[in-house]
Amino acid sequence: MTSAVLAADGNIIENQQFTDSDTDLFVMRTRFQTTQTLDEATAVISTGLAHLHPTLHIRETQVKKRALVLVTKESHCLRDLMYLQELGELPIEIPAVMSNHEDLRELVESHGLPFIYLGKDKQAAEALILKVIEAENIDFVVLARYMQILTPELCRQLDGRIINIHHSFLPGFKGSKPYHQAHARGVKIIGATAHFVTADLDEGPIIEQDVAHVTHSARPEDLVALGRDIERRVLSKAVKLYAEDRIFIVGDRTVVF
Repeated sequence: MTSAVLAADGNIIENQQFTDSDTDLFVMRTRFQTTQTLDEATAVISTGLAHLHPTLHIRETQVKKRALVLVTKESHCLRDLMYLQELGELPIEIPAVMSNHEDLRELVESHGLPFIYLGKDKQAAEALILKVIEAENIDFVVLARYMQILTPELCRQLDGRIINIHHSFLPGFKGSKPYHQAHARGVKIIGATAHFVTADLDEGPIIEQDVAHVTHSARPEDLVALGRDIERRVLSKAVKLYAEDRIFIVGDRTVVF
């Protein structure tokens, strides 16, 4: 890689690499500066590495990835994404927010973002999602507490491009009110997990996780509040990692630089 970047008049400024012992796959993330155009550098580096037959992706870091955000009624994850994006701490563009409810329209539009109502028909909603993805050149989709199960077909079409957040009680506390179930069982740790979406519900490769310790004195509403805070932090971090090309899917898990 070093020789290929040098041939493209490049200067490496950041580099991470990892060899997965289970699959023998070698993954590398390299940031470099060059005087060449993107097309020129891509051609030179591709030629230089052709003998290795790599899966290669090169892009300009100043071009922000475009994220389509899907929500339902809860706003904490959405608020954090919009806030960090406005601060410039989250290197993404949000061309639109889509929802199967109207509850968050005012919040979204107050941030100057288009709000698109999906309606109640699931097939029509997913068709509209795909239409917006194509029209807006969307790079990835963020499920910011979008309380709908995506069809296997949509998951396949967007494989490796949908990030979801859920409470880490799964699969122990499935169904409604997981924090109340956790309280009833006297849990001592609660958390959240950001992962890629696959056709297997909540079984996709894990990107980021975090936890918090709780005691017997915590009420269900305390767990809900703490859980919201963990969820929004974990999701925002996962989105940032994806936006900076730091995530590599290797089999059923991820390598995160």
